[in-house]
Amino acid sequence: MIPAKFDYIKASSVSEAIGLLDKHGDEAKLLSGGHSLIPAMKLRLSRPEILIDISGISGMNSITEDGNEIVIGANCTHAAICNSDLINSDLNILAQTAKCIGDIQVRNRGTIGGSLAHADPAADYPAVVLACDANIVVEGKNGSRTIAATDFFLGIFTTSIAEDEIITTIRFPKVANGNYQKFFQSASRFAVVGVAVVKEGSGVKVGVTGVAGTPYRATAVENAYSGNSDAASHAIEGVEDELMSDHFADTTYRAHLAKVYVKKALEA
Repeated sequence: MIPAKFDYIKASSVSEAIGLLDKHGDEAKLLSGGHSLIPAMKLRLSRPEILIDISGISGMNSITEDGNEIVIGANCTHAAICNSDLINSDLNILAQTAKCIGDIQVRNRGTIGGSLAHADPAADYPAVVLACDANIVVEGKNGSRTIAATDFFLGIFTTSIAEDEIITTIRFPKVANGNYQKFFQSASRFAVVGVAVVKEGSGVKVGVTGVAGTPYRATAVENAYSGNSDAASHAIEGVEDELMSDHFADTTYRAHLAKVYVKKALEA
C-alpha cells in the first residue's frame, strides 16, 4: 500500500524538531526508525501532512555511563542495544529484551525512543523500563523534563508526552540481576505476554506488558514475593478488568500466561 501524500523535513537538532512540531501541530509526525509509523501510514491509519525526520540528530543515538546510570539516546536501535558492551555488562536485562524484538531487519531500524513513544500494548520495552524504574527524558518548547516510567504509560498508544515534546534519552539505573521472559506472536514477534523482573536486595520489581491495555508494575507480585516463585499467582491482581483479548489469546489464556511467565522470570 502507498501512504497519502506528505511533506518531509529532516531536522538537524532537537530544538529545530520542537519548533517544527509547535508550528505544524497535529499535521506533523516524528520519524526515527519508522517501524511503527510507516506501516500505519501505508494502511492510511495515520495520515500526517508533514514528517519530521529526527534520525540524524547528533547525540541521540549514544549509549553512555553516568555514575550508576546508563543513558541511552532515543534514536538508539534495538541492534545497537543488543551489541553494546556497556549494556550487556551493566544492564543485561535490556540487552535480553532487545534481542527478542522482531527480526534482524526490525532490530537494525527500530529505535527504543520510537517504541516507547508509540506505546503499543504488545511492545517489549515497557515491561523493562517499569521493572528497572527507568526515567524518560523529554524536551519541548517549555524545556526539558523527566518522566518516571511508572507515570509514562497512560493507555493503549497513549503516553504522558505532550504534543510538542520529543523523547531525547532514557536513563536506566545499572541492574545486576534481571530477567525478561516473553511469549511471542509467531509472525510479528510482538509480546502476547512479556515479563521483566529485577532482583533488588531481598525483593523484586516486576513489569508486565501485553496483558492489559497499559503496561503495569505487578505490585501484588512484588508485595507477595518471599524468595520463591509462588508470588506469580498474583500476576494480574489489579488489572483483571483491563485484560486484552484478541485472536492470539483471550482474557482467560492471557491471565494464565501472565502467571506462567511471571513465574518463569522469577525463577530465572
